[in-house]
Amino acid sequence: MSAKNVRIEVMRAIESKVDSFIDSYLIPIEEIWQPTDFLPDNKSDKFLDDVTQLREEAKELGYDFWVTMVADTITEEALPTYESWLMDVEGIDQHGENKNGWSKWVRHWTAEENRHGDVLNKYLYLSGRVNMREVEITTQHLIADGFDIGTDRDPYKNFIYTSFQELATNISHKRVGQMAKKKGNLLLGKMCTIIAGDEMRHHLAYREFVKTIFEHDPSQMMLAFADMMKKKIVMPAHFLRESGGSIGTAFENFSNCAQRLGVYTAQDYVEILKKLNAYWELDNIRSLSDDAEKARDYLMKLPARLERISERMKFPEDQYHFKWVEANGTL
Repeated sequence: MSAKNVRIEVMRAIESKVDSFIDSYLIPIEEIWQPTDFLPDNKSDKFLDDVTQLREEAKELGYDFWVTMVADTITEEALPTYESWLMDVEGIDQHGENKNGWSKWVRHWTAEENRHGDVLNKYLYLSGRVNMREVEITTQHLIADGFDIGTDRDPYKNFIYTSFQELATNISHKRVGQMAKKKGNLLLGKMCTIIAGDEMRHHLAYREFVKTIFEHDPSQMMLAFADMMKKKIVMPAHFLRESGGSIGTAFENFSNCAQRLGVYTAQDYVEILKKLNAYWELDNIRSLSDDAEKARDYLMKLPARLERISERMKFPEDQYHFKWVEANGTL
């Protein structure tokens, strides 16, 4: 049987667990938070006063912070790309009588993720600190440009990617929230912290998918993991651009902001890999093919190698002027 057909068989074999994954890692719609829980109540007589307070609290946050907030928001707003990509993964079927548990997972996951972009976008709009039209143009570009994360339609590679990426977004949102709280912005701090909690639950689910696949098809899962790390895990917004710019030109400048701010760093990339290697217990997996043994050896040595590289990396200290945010962080 071909590797592709084996993957489809494995996806079918563990599909029966999807409902339990939904119950364990997602929250029922009637119980989970909604964006309006964190934003001024537009039905209240105090609405304008609450908006004024929100805008006053937003004044204490610096330029790199707002750039990071905007890029995080745009990344969340590009959700249509991520859903359409996952729905096309081999073993996930959303059509007619063949629709399966995996498509149910993707829809439920998407429904949770959708709230993140909603609440962050509304906060940015009310804050008055960014150029919302430029933000909206960048968001439309990012959705129109799509992305290429190097997974093709392979479920093994896609679940490696989501395991890694969900933890990366957890780290980013959590740190942004911590920084907001330190500046006295408790509302934004709470908002980002609860988004980070969602991302952590999603990470736990995807890493469980991979663990289960390792139990069914260890050699091919190991090869898929090594292949993804050789290509490097690119961020979902790696095609980020501003109005008038070309694909990807804004992403590097945003990454430098995030690195300077300490929101997401090269060292975080290394730490995520270490955590995944440990959770999936790579050193204890048995019955590997010769190629998979070589892949395991590569993965076990990779964190130390990346650590040495990260220690030598240099990042520009000068602030790039984004169209999203004025030079002093205000409009």
